[in-house]
Amino acid sequence: MHINRLFEKIGILLVCLMGLIYSAQNITLIIAALIAVTVSSLAQVWAGRKAAWVLIACCAALCGIMPEMLNMMPLLMYDALWEKKPILLLPAAAFMIHPLNVSRICFAVVGFAVAIIMFSRVSKLEKKVDTLQQMRDDAAENNLALRDRNEAITLAQDSEIHIATLKERNRIAREIHDNVGHMLTRSLLQAGALIVINKDEDMKEPLESLKNTLDTAMTSIRSSVHDLYDDSIDLEKSIKDSIRTVDERFEVKLDMDTDSDMPGRIKLCILGVIKESLSNAVKHSNGDKILISVQEHPAFYRLLIQDNGSCTKISQTGIGLENMQERARSAGGVINFTPSPEGFRIFMTIPKKNNAD
Repeated sequence: MHINRLFEKIGILLVCLMGLIYSAQNITLIIAALIAVTVSSLAQVWAGRKAAWVLIACCAALCGIMPEMLNMMPLLMYDALWEKKPILLLPAAAFMIHPLNVSRICFAVVGFAVAIIMFSRVSKLEKKVDTLQQMRDDAAENNLALRDRNEAITLAQDSEIHIATLKERNRIAREIHDNVGHMLTRSLLQAGALIVINKDEDMKEPLESLKNTLDTAMTSIRSSVHDLYDDSIDLEKSIKDSIRTVDERFEVKLDMDTDSDMPGRIKLCILGVIKESLSNAVKHSNGDKILISVQEHPAFYRLLIQDNGSCTKISQTGIGLENMQERARSAGGVINFTPSPEGFRIFMTIPKKNNAD
């Protein structure tokens, strides 16, 4: 927009110079032109400042002692219109104390008309540009909001699909375990009974082969159920669900960095210790913050749970602590409890080599 104003000013300046050259033929025309151009430039640089208004008013007053300035008033009127202070040109009425020819007045009137027309055109153009820019900014903002909303919807849908998938895997695992697993177990028992009561040597080998086949099928079914059940446990979601049961009492921070392929028995061990520790914190801790950190390292899994309550010693090992110790031992891990004035700390490590699939 400043470029458009510059071009408009050049056009107005040409009109002013034509009137100035026609009306005056001495050094004063050069002085008037230089003064007007300088003040107009400063008025644009200092737009909105009182200094610009003072300069324009001084130039208008200068018409009283330098009639040639009247021909440059259209240029300054353009600036006064942008400042929304055309009243600044009232001192130009002082030119009436000098005898002026009609041509100077006519050129000045033409210049004023040109300045008003150009100002009206450019101001309307700027308003349209501002409107278009506002529309563009609003559209961009709406697009960003829509994108964020779509991403949130997509994440919610993905989460729902993931949860539904885990529930379906869990259901399938239960169905296989309850139906197929029990049927295979019964078949194995029947095959074993037939081997015991069989007296025909010709049937001994086929019955042993049948039992071995059923054993292989049972092992395969157990492995499939184990894999399905491992995949059906969303450790992070389960931990967050447990945290929600105490978030009115504690401010809980969860820090997780684990592989999604963690064995199911490790997930259950970690989840069980976390639930037990949260229950103990509600019962015994006088703090208000809990840190839960679950980290996976190359050789082991690490669980850290710490609150900011004051606990200098453990008076006796309760059922809760014994349950956590038993869970750690069942997974081949080690768990330690550390009381201190800064808080109660639970630290558990579980080696990976003892939990390989």
